[in-house]
Amino acid sequence: MRRRVHSTLWAYIGKEFLLSFFVSFLFFFIIFFINQLLLMAEDILSKKAPVGDVVRLVVYATPAIIAMSFPFGSLVGALMASGRLASDDELLVMRASGVSRTAIMAPFLVLGLACSMVSFVMNDYFLPLGTINYSKLYRKLITTAPALELKPYSVKHYRDTTIVTGAMDGGAMADVLILDTTKDGKSRVINAGRAELVDRGDSAGIISLMLDDVFVQESDPGKPERFEYSTADRMEYNILLTSFADFRSGISPREMSSVDVAAAIRKKETALESRRAARTVELESKRSELLAEYVSRSGTMASLDGSMARLVPLKAAHAAVAAKPMKDRSLDIYRLEYYKKFSIPAGALCFVFLAFPLGARARKSGRAVGFGLGLLVAVAYWGLLIGGQTLGLKTGFDPFLAMWAPNMLVLAAAIPLFIGGASS
Repeated sequence: MRRRVHSTLWAYIGKEFLLSFFVSFLFFFIIFFINQLLLMAEDILSKKAPVGDVVRLVVYATPAIIAMSFPFGSLVGALMASGRLASDDELLVMRASGVSRTAIMAPFLVLGLACSMVSFVMNDYFLPLGTINYSKLYRKLITTAPALELKPYSVKHYRDTTIVTGAMDGGAMADVLILDTTKDGKSRVINAGRAELVDRGDSAGIISLMLDDVFVQESDPGKPERFEYSTADRMEYNILLTSFADFRSGISPREMSSVDVAAAIRKKETALESRRAARTVELESKRSELLAEYVSRSGTMASLDGSMARLVPLKAAHAAVAAKPMKDRSLDIYRLEYYKKFSIPAGALCFVFLAFPLGARARKSGRAVGFGLGLLVAVAYWGLLIGGQTLGLKTGFDPFLAMWAPNMLVLAAAIPLFIGGASS
């Protein structure tokens, strides 16, 4: 009999949760999806890229959207479900019938864990796969639609070329500055009052710029005091797209699974330890050399000026070695991405711990109140997540805390709610 009651309870609460989760998931999915479309409309659609390729880009971006929608859907879904049960006094009836709060909450936890697992799979497998395909297709689009690469008021770096652009109207740009190196090694500065992208048709892989009102200055690094300059009414300038910095063979940690990122982190940690060990050896060598010189000078009648002339450079060399930075910036980036792959999916389960006691306090309009509270918590969580990631990238803040602090704060906020609910 008890087993039948619990199975009925699980089915009833699970149905309520899944219905609310489905509505919430669709809401966040549409929000993130529209955001992705707006980004593409500004970056790709406005440059008249093929519609079919744009659709494929959206498909490749879908795993990231789903991975983010599941935790937030779990939060709002749990709040709406528990709020509805509380506002209709069904939670009160369950407790009066002898059902414990733990038994009522168990279906929420199981479904929250399921949401976490789905989000993790999306985040760890499908998101890297989609990101790789997205990058490949985007690079292909750049080779067929160069306007995607050049944007107004931007600085683009190539292997030996830097292009600074001003205002852009269609394919025409104003005030273009190009810094490059000629085949014979001369540094060149090209300034154009106006530049226009030229469609070469079958010449895919090349950006062609037709420059107007051109001023060119060339200088030889070996003869910095001399330079040559020339002017032209019109000039054609071509750049191979394969020289783009974005056309790299390596992949980013976002394009890796958690296992691959962990392996890359271990390699980077090993390399960093080797560099630190080498610096320690070098420091000991410089210290020994300084000490030996000091001892040899102190036992002789050498002049003070002569001693200082020898000791000061040795001390400066030792200080220079000690001041060498021993921090791998890329290692922090990899660690941030690694912890992010786990913290975001885990957010779905953490949200349930907060949502159940919070939604159970609703007295009327349970679904509406739960939806509103869910949006507020989601915005706060998103802000904390972005803030932590920014701190980790800009200031070297601990990557684990940067990515897991939002979940910790959610659990910390849930503890007093549980205590208050147990005592009431």
